[in-house]
Amino acid sequence: MTRLFTGGWPEFIFHDKETERYIGRVRELFRDLELVLLDDGEIVAAGWAVPLRWTGQIDDLPAGFNDSLARAVDGHDAGESPDTLAILAAQVRHDVQGKGLAGELLTALRRLADQAGWPRVICPVRPTLKARYPLTPIERYIEWTQPDGAPLDPWVRTHCRLGARMLAPAPRSQVITGTVAEWQTWTGMAFPDSGDYVIPDGLSTLHIDREADEGLYIEPNVWLQHQ
Repeated sequence: MTRLFTGGWPEFIFHDKETERYIGRVRELFRDLELVLLDDGEIVAAGWAVPLRWTGQIDDLPAGFNDSLARAVDGHDAGESPDTLAILAAQVRHDVQGKGLAGELLTALRRLADQAGWPRVICPVRPTLKARYPLTPIERYIEWTQPDGAPLDPWVRTHCRLGARMLAPAPRSQVITGTVAEWQTWTGMAFPDSGDYVIPDGLSTLHIDREADEGLYIEPNVWLQHQ
């Protein structure tokens, strides 16, 4: 599982302090919402989700990935009954991508909501092609389409082909901070001056403040809802 997920995400994603605050309890409380797809005993895809309460209104959506973790854990601790499944990660092994496994995985994850009697399924999707356009606001990026009208982004398009619809941008889905030295390690880049930098696999730019010895990266996602 570790090899599968670390192979498909940039290093800096694994250093989100807010995620670190909640992920242990998420793994403990919601381990029945983590699925793997097997082929002859080998893991070829995996994904996981959390349960939370959501009114169905856009203005009540979590801010993104981090806020979904917090809402799920805090809601559980408060004794709330969830009514929504939030799919937070889905990954297909690199050497078997393009064979329809992503659709199978998402379909299997959606069934978890049916089994629990939750009427809604939402996802703060990380649009993979956005890394090529880090200067473009997510609000504009999600409006880009192919000639046939389908979303330009391939991962968003996969969800939409399964019946999902776009709800809203999530411009602050994750907020990741670190020292300048840490960011240099995570990205393999040097940051001689303060300012904004385009970084490998970043969906937006990294802001470096050398005086404060801090780098700030804000990851945008897009909220989708599955039928």
